[in-house]
Amino acid sequence: MNIADSIHKVVTNASIIGAIVATIGTILLGYWLRKTNRLKEGAVKTLTTVTMTVALPLLAFTSFMAPLNQKTLEQGMSVLVWGILIYIILIISMPWLYAKYGKDERDVLGVLTSFGSTTFFGMPIVGAVYGAKGIMYSSIFNIGYRIFLYSYAYIKMSGQQMKAEHIKKMFLNPIVIATFLGLILWLVQNAAPQVLANVTNATTGKTVAQHVAFYRIDATLPWLNSWFKTLSSLASPLAWLAIGANLAQMSFGEALKNKTAWYYSFNKVVIVPIIMILLVVVTSAMGILPVDHVALATMVIMMATPVATVTVNYAMAFNRQSLMASNTSLISTIFATVAIPFWIIIVQLLGDLSLFK
Repeated sequence: MNIADSIHKVVTNASIIGAIVATIGTILLGYWLRKTNRLKEGAVKTLTTVTMTVALPLLAFTSFMAPLNQKTLEQGMSVLVWGILIYIILIISMPWLYAKYGKDERDVLGVLTSFGSTTFFGMPIVGAVYGAKGIMYSSIFNIGYRIFLYSYAYIKMSGQQMKAEHIKKMFLNPIVIATFLGLILWLVQNAAPQVLANVTNATTGKTVAQHVAFYRIDATLPWLNSWFKTLSSLASPLAWLAIGANLAQMSFGEALKNKTAWYYSFNKVVIVPIIMILLVVVTSAMGILPVDHVALATMVIMMATPVATVTVNYAMAFNRQSLMASNTSLISTIFATVAIPFWIIIVQLLGDLSLFK
């Protein structure tokens, strides 16, 4: 298949176009609702709270209610390793992009560029385009992200040592709990007590009787799984509404004139995903940590997300270039909203390469 055919295949894919339209359209709706005061400030906080404590944790957990096979296991482990390696690489390399800046600005921009909003911005988009498999990969990928976000990023931004309260906060996060619980249950399911249940094949749609782990609620308790799926399906629209509403609450004037914010946003949304692609293409060609198309797409989208809210909060809490951090949050969110559709198209085209079959 040549490039023209590949592009035609992507731009005529109703699922991909639908996901892109839903993302941008709902963000714009959230912006309009907040700008016209139909959505109050308190309501925006509620949307974020429900998304982070209910919808996203259930989205992560239910994605692991799936069969365990050798290929998926290998892919998951590759994604886990990449999720650790890429942050080590970014932590070391990103400050060099800001070599001409003062030390404080360079350190802060390095942290802001390394860590994106992979959970709140990235996971809903991955789920909309690539379904449960993409959510599973993004949840595994985020393990490394959370380790470095709550350790390295905190220490770098605060100048303090890690405290027990921060470790506690990291591990008691509902999304972290749901991810580790789901991952463990997924990995040990073949060794767990088995029951006979009707299982629907995600590819063929056919239902067959087979033995599964007793806790595979997608097969053993479909009514409970259906409820969890309903709640998890709220993640994308609620997150997108909240993103749009937050944009409406920010001051555009100063941010739009800030050249550093634009330079940062280009690095975060364009350069970082390119680094991810180049590393994966080279290593996959060498047979090292190979990944399939969905895993590649998931990692690229996660890398193309705007600045993480946690790192911006660090900047404000410890008075580390807080105004600059706020400006980067606004510009990178706009930049990412525009760029993500292009990245989805690019990774779909890369999916036609034999490396990612």
